[in-house]
Amino acid sequence: MAIQMQYRPRIADAMLARKLEGMGAVLIEGPKWCGKTTTAEQIAKSILYMDDPETKSQNLSMAELSPKRLLRGETPRLIDEWQLAPQLWDTIRFEVDHRHATGQFILTGSAVPASAKEITHSGTGRYSWLTMRPMSLYESGDSTGEVSLGALFGGQSVPDGDADLSLDRLAFLICRGGWPQAIGMRDEIALDQAINYYDGVVRSDINRADGVQKNTERVKRLMRSYARNQGAQAPNTVIAADITANDSSINEETVASYINALKMIFVIEDMPAWNPNLRSKTAIRSSANRYYVDPSIATAALGIGPKDLVNDLHTMGLLFETMCVRDLRVYADSLDGSVYHYRDKDGLKCDAVVHLRNGSYGLTEIKLGGQRLIDEGAASLHALSKKIDTTKMKAPSFLMVLTGVGDFAYQRADGVMVVPIGCLRN
Repeated sequence: MAIQMQYRPRIADAMLARKLEGMGAVLIEGPKWCGKTTTAEQIAKSILYMDDPETKSQNLSMAELSPKRLLRGETPRLIDEWQLAPQLWDTIRFEVDHRHATGQFILTGSAVPASAKEITHSGTGRYSWLTMRPMSLYESGDSTGEVSLGALFGGQSVPDGDADLSLDRLAFLICRGGWPQAIGMRDEIALDQAINYYDGVVRSDINRADGVQKNTERVKRLMRSYARNQGAQAPNTVIAADITANDSSINEETVASYINALKMIFVIEDMPAWNPNLRSKTAIRSSANRYYVDPSIATAALGIGPKDLVNDLHTMGLLFETMCVRDLRVYADSLDGSVYHYRDKDGLKCDAVVHLRNGSYGLTEIKLGGQRLIDEGAASLHALSKKIDTTKMKAPSFLMVLTGVGDFAYQRADGVMVVPIGCLRN
């Protein structure tokens, strides 16, 4: 029985409209299946699907012979999978220059062009960039949204936000992921969507990223190792060593090339380190933390489901962190911010630092649940906040422990906010 999919509003909707108002062209990037094209279709007045099987060959030929013809149409004009014809980039830039109008083009792509030799201009001043990811829990309807991250930055105390996510439901959401097509499906069918996405990456998408054919079993082993290292600063040598038990010929260079291909198709989105001004000369670890763009990619790579997570709370905690990072990134983008991690030589860490462009920032520890873990997270947040030199930068806007299991949000006596992911929004 076919299911008619209805468009669910995305946080990116307002961001796209604003960017079109101020720039001639907007490039929407992100992994396949995260909803880029569907979101762009809501606002586009005309559309060119570059990979339409019936017209793909003609489109590519026209892009070579007369690319401006492909740009004809009511604006904003959507050019879907533009990276199939990289030369369109400069053509659009030229058109934007000579039309003297904003909101002309929307480009969507699920891969960075393998070759940029046909692109001669950076696009500065003509293009704006918008990153989309799989849906956050608020967008999928699995968070009540009663606690606003933006309001916390505005100095608001935590409201009486309720959450209604059991451990079993949380495990399901980790495995289902934020793929728009999966939302609203029967649970067992919804879980299949992430597996289908993973299979597509392994069998074809990773090869199309850079045009290099890869060993399918090796890709699976690498993605499995990456899944086991979620939230860790594992260098390529560690991942290579993890794989060598079944693949003795793999080396660090091969691992690096495979990881780069996965980044090109937005499957991997590592988290950079945060470097604040500190009162003491503490050495800060600068390596990025390893993350998939969605936790369901990790569960698919590991071949596990919701029941497996409930029976292995350590693994569930790691992948819950991946889900929280996904949501925080979605929410931070709408606030003109980015998400970083902190770790120093003394072992002090902070799972997520949401840093806004205006210099405001909030410190967040991610814990699956339990009073002991919440206490540990709060202590870590206070230890880091005391290290920050507030004569050279702002004091943190908030200290927050983001939890999985918990019925409501509240503020502790020490000022730390405890917020279940099931009631957070942008």
